[in-house]
Amino acid sequence: MKIGDPDKLAPELRRLLLRAYDTGKRELPWRGEADPYRVWVSEVMLQQTRVETVIPYYEEWVKRFPDLESLAVAEEEEVLRAWQGLGYYSRARNLWNGAKVVREKLGGDLPGTASELRGLPGVGEYTAGAVASIAYGEVVPAVDGNVRRVLSRLFDLPDPRAGELRGIASTLVDPARPGDFNQALMEFGATVCTPRSPACGECPLEGVCQALLVGTVSERPVKKVRKPVPEVDVVVMVAVVDAPFRFLLRKRPQEGLLAGMWEFPGVEVPWKGGGRGDAGLPSDAGQHLLELETEWGLKVRGRPIPLSGVAHAFTHLKARYWSFLVEVEAPVKGSGLWATLKEIEARPMPVAQGKILKAAVEVLRGRWGGEGKEAPTRS
Repeated sequence: MKIGDPDKLAPELRRLLLRAYDTGKRELPWRGEADPYRVWVSEVMLQQTRVETVIPYYEEWVKRFPDLESLAVAEEEEVLRAWQGLGYYSRARNLWNGAKVVREKLGGDLPGTASELRGLPGVGEYTAGAVASIAYGEVVPAVDGNVRRVLSRLFDLPDPRAGELRGIASTLVDPARPGDFNQALMEFGATVCTPRSPACGECPLEGVCQALLVGTVSERPVKKVRKPVPEVDVVVMVAVVDAPFRFLLRKRPQEGLLAGMWEFPGVEVPWKGGGRGDAGLPSDAGQHLLELETEWGLKVRGRPIPLSGVAHAFTHLKARYWSFLVEVEAPVKGSGLWATLKEIEARPMPVAQGKILKAAVEVLRGRWGGEGKEAPTRS
């Protein structure tokens, strides 16, 4: 056998991979799932997210939305709330929109081929291939980041193009067990052929790995140089009235980052590396806070109380939130939503905003106790 020839390697690779998968695969709640909807949910959740993180979200999701119909008729905020903390919220919105498309236009059944699945919102080539092969047995590949790395090493490819990898994967996929083969390849990349410190000494494919043969495992695939991620400061106003605590929230636009979620009013300040005061605060934080108070028409009591800074890294952005607790005399009608803690719990809120809320509540309860029912008026 010529190592590096996908056509000749395919039978042996299938045998080795499927044997390793059958004897050592991880027990996961979506493994062996026959419902195409649940396979779809699991594959979307697993995009750019660790398996350990996904498990509790998946289990809770299928309790709340056990089938496609229940997801399709849910409210958007309920869907985002169930996804809260998992990140990349467009995935949840795409699942929800996709379920509505299937219910309203496709008779309620998820399409059974990769090409048809790609017509759903947010379903790309990988997700379509994974769902079609696992749920319907279609003989199609599913190339994710793990598979890209495995194939790059097996065939000693420094920087393969997406089309090249898909062609190789199409040749290798097992025609009798396409879903199991695709899962086996992804499992192998996640547990054995890892990005750093791959377990080459325990690898069932060591005899057919070209990169291992020539000593280039650590160099495959070539690591791409990432551009520096922009950084921003965000000055946040946590406005609160007492008896009981009610907080001012606003809903983010329906497009863009964290679309449709709830947050405290804030203003983004591009960070240029300087102009910082005590505790790292932007030097003009006070001015931005005053602008927010004026914009929302708030009558403030006492001095704002600075809260602990919160840092959060998005895929394309690093943000530092500088928050101030501001007590106001009364809610301003027609401006945002004044919500109690219980009401906030029912609404989708980004992780960083949840941390800000927690810090604010700790300060309030430390000063007044309880839910603010007997909070003194400050001069």
